[in-house]
Amino acid sequence: MGLFQRKAIFAEHEPHNRLKRTLSWWHLMALGVGAIVGTGIYTLIGVGAGLAGPAVMLSFIIAGIVCACAALCYAELSTSIPASGSTYTYSYAALGEIFAWVVGWSLILEYSLVVRAVAVGWSGYATGFLDTIGVHMPIALKAGPHAGGIVNLPAVGIIFLVAGLLCLGTKESTTLNAILVVVKILALILFICIALPHFDAGNFHPFMPYGFEKSVVGGHERGVLAAAAIIFFAFYGFDAISTAAEEAKNPKRDLAIGIIGAMVLCTAIYVAVAAVAVGAMPFLAYANSPEPLALILRELGQSRLALIIAAAAIVALPTVILAFLFGQSRIFFVMARDGLLPRFMSRVSAQGVPVRVTLITSVLVSILAGLFPLDEIAALANAGTLVAFVAAGLCVMILRFREPTLPRGFKVPVVWVLAPIAVLGCAYLFYNLPHMTQIYFAAWNGLGLAVYLLCRRKPQTSVSKTSEM
Repeated sequence: MGLFQRKAIFAEHEPHNRLKRTLSWWHLMALGVGAIVGTGIYTLIGVGAGLAGPAVMLSFIIAGIVCACAALCYAELSTSIPASGSTYTYSYAALGEIFAWVVGWSLILEYSLVVRAVAVGWSGYATGFLDTIGVHMPIALKAGPHAGGIVNLPAVGIIFLVAGLLCLGTKESTTLNAILVVVKILALILFICIALPHFDAGNFHPFMPYGFEKSVVGGHERGVLAAAAIIFFAFYGFDAISTAAEEAKNPKRDLAIGIIGAMVLCTAIYVAVAAVAVGAMPFLAYANSPEPLALILRELGQSRLALIIAAAAIVALPTVILAFLFGQSRIFFVMARDGLLPRFMSRVSAQGVPVRVTLITSVLVSILAGLFPLDEIAALANAGTLVAFVAAGLCVMILRFREPTLPRGFKVPVVWVLAPIAVLGCAYLFYNLPHMTQIYFAAWNGLGLAVYLLCRRKPQTSVSKTSEM
């Protein structure tokens, strides 16, 4: 019976377990843009091109459509359940504790691997920039074991630097994040302006060299859908906004603006940059490069501008780390507050910041440094995200049926069309993930269920045996 108990939508918490409301809509929108525009353009565009060729454009469109439907579901859920925890909290309220645990465990995988992957991407730009100006780090300190090194020290260092910033205060860190997001967007506009004159339509032929469906080519799973399942990593980030629901000043209004606004702006940026990148140079020249945009500019004879792009990435990519490390710490925090993780992790500082769990999260993520290459990390992180997005679509439909009068600051239009598209689309992208990724993900959740059954604690008063909605 306890496995299926549901969490009250509105619950009061002790002051030491309560987050402060300090964020406005522009903080939330910048948090989303900071999370979304980053790894996908600065690093993963090379990986996606290697899987789909010029048809990576279709991969972006497919992933974007599915994410847009999921984003609408998040906007409704976050404005009707304005509590921290993202899909974990929504699942606890709509589906029950055991489902919430699976979603929360999947989010832990997603956020942890995203932070690690972006840190690796940042390290690639940082070390490339240093090499260009004549400062060379030994391979042992700038690459993990899979790449012939010992530890990716720049990646570990940036994680702890961002964690320290988050510990200073939520409003302070998100304000700095907004400034860095502007730098990031200006750098991408610069790339478009410089690379566009070199656009050659011939680089789009053959447009779909590896086909549309996922298939094994050259020992690797390739195709438009295979790339979309990886590029999906580049679009999500708006879910990090929903983890800040409890810290928004006006969640009923600000969360919808932040989530939908971030998705619209980022989709436009992605389409423009991807089209210019593919047209400027044959995709094989930068496929799987850790710094594809800077590489393209160098090959076009724009070495100084490549330095600017690399410098902007060094400055701005940490905004992605900040957004996801922020989200990961809030997931841990709420799970601990609900009694599903050790409760000492749910205490906040005098500034209303969960410092303990932020530091614990940064340590766990840093341990991952050097274990997996970027494409494998992205694929496994996508598995966790896709499960969370499926849960979001299901929660919207269940709450529309069970709680039709629940106050909603935003409602998904034609919900019985868009919510199923989000659910089925995410399930189909999960099917197109690499087979080994699916096996690893199943093993991860098998471990999670074992941890849940062994360590589950008696829930606090904010959780009841029946729904209190």
